[in-house]
Amino acid sequence: MSKTRIRRALERTLLHHGAMAHALYVYELEELVEELTASMVHDHDAFLFAVTENNNDVAMVLIEPPNTVFINEHARMRLQELWVHAYAQNMQRLIPPFTQQLARNEIPINGVKVVNNV
Repeated sequence: MSKTRIRRALERTLLHHGAMAHALYVYELEELVEELTASMVHDHDAFLFAVTENNNDVAMVLIEPPNTVFINEHARMRLQELWVHAYAQNMQRLIPPFTQQLARNEIPINGVKVVNNV
């Protein structure tokens, strides 16, 4: 796998609103939803998301408690809502490690905690 190809696919999809592949979601992420949900609850995450890439196709899932699942473009839109002022900046920081993980055939899974200002 070319890291450059993976990075470009992630940038096109996550930063420039490229189309996502439902078949890739079904093939690589759908069967993980139950396990990801359990992990999110166990870790007390506010939400969790995972991204995958295969042959320039990208898929994404975002899960919020109790069992709300967003797939692909809906997941990206929901993450943009959750990170309203930081989405692009966060993605620019996350794409390099996502690329590294995907090049090792690992799916990047990210549980996110929310800190409330008191």
